[in-house]
Amino acid sequence: MSLFIEASFESLNKYNEELCGDKVEIIRNRDSVIAVLADGLGSGVKANILATLTSKIIGTMLVYGASIEEAVETIASTLPECRERGIAYSTFSILQIFNSGDAYLVEFDNPSVLLLKKGNFADIQRQIRTIKGKIIKESRFRVVPDDLFVMISDGVIHAGIGGTLNLGWQWENVKEYIQRVYKPDTTAKNLAKLLLSVCDNLYMQKPGDDTTVVAVKIRNPMTVSVMVGPPVDRQQDRYVVDRFIAQEGKKVVCGGTTSQIVSRELGKEIITNFNYFNPSIPPAAEIEGIDLTTEGVLTLGKTLDYLKKYCSSESTMQDILKLNQKDGASQLAKLLLEQATKVNFFVGRAMNPAHQNPGLPLNLSIKLKLVDEMAECLRGLGKEVNVEYY
Repeated sequence: MSLFIEASFESLNKYNEELCGDKVEIIRNRDSVIAVLADGLGSGVKANILATLTSKIIGTMLVYGASIEEAVETIASTLPECRERGIAYSTFSILQIFNSGDAYLVEFDNPSVLLLKKGNFADIQRQIRTIKGKIIKESRFRVVPDDLFVMISDGVIHAGIGGTLNLGWQWENVKEYIQRVYKPDTTAKNLAKLLLSVCDNLYMQKPGDDTTVVAVKIRNPMTVSVMVGPPVDRQQDRYVVDRFIAQEGKKVVCGGTTSQIVSRELGKEIITNFNYFNPSIPPAAEIEGIDLTTEGVLTLGKTLDYLKKYCSSESTMQDILKLNQKDGASQLAKLLLEQATKVNFFVGRAMNPAHQNPGLPLNLSIKLKLVDEMAECLRGLGKEVNVEYY
């Protein structure tokens, strides 16, 4: 079975700088995911340009089959060393993980990549090579589900230096912190954001260096199928429900009419719930064999809000914690964001009679637009999304 590689990153700009001198490229292709973290010399515009060139060149070359030797040689030729300080214009870390479970790690002057296996620190055996005069650390190994990699720039281990901490937050401290906060359901996004928020606090919200965290988690695939709206042709009700139920993984039904169709075709009762965990979101219901049953457009609209906030570069830990609420939209967003690696939408295009009242600004086009935007957001996170219309 192919693995799913979940990758996310968070960055802080050096205080008073508009651009970050760290640059991350996460590239997905058919066979693998490549994460490149480049740290440009200095800060600001110059560092941003150097890091961007480094990450783009390395990522693009590896995607098109170039060897690491060719990539490093190209970087060395493109970005010569700083004459004044005698150091490289950009350092980098490269992690490539194949769907088969093979992995390849290359590091040049960045803090060492951390690996947690089931929450415990695991050492990565590295070989030292010299390419174009640069000392490169290289590793090849296998990964398994629940392995978690954390790539960091210098700004992480410099956090608090000269301020809250005399010598900064050392690599060992970072390792201990990650082990302490890790939970089996910790996502790559959550870990990256949590670690970066600690750095921001140590810097007292005035980072003394560009600071970046890249988290990569290996997961088993999980499919979530969502049925939204009744089919145009009522004769297709049985066919669509059968197809929906036949999918692997978890099942979600959205909409009152849709719930009634599923209940009827499965011969299972709808158990209504009158607990309003959020006054603006209708309560969820229950159907045996269905993991989540919710109201339709209002719940989907709020779910999309949660998805957009989660995907935004300005999202906070508070936005992520909202996914733990008990209302239908929070539960659906959590399923799609933190559990699903593949999402199937089964979208009925029949006009809901309840939405034909001119006083209600709800119609078929809104529902279709909500699904399209949700699919786009999820694809942006690297998830496979399929949408079928009936």
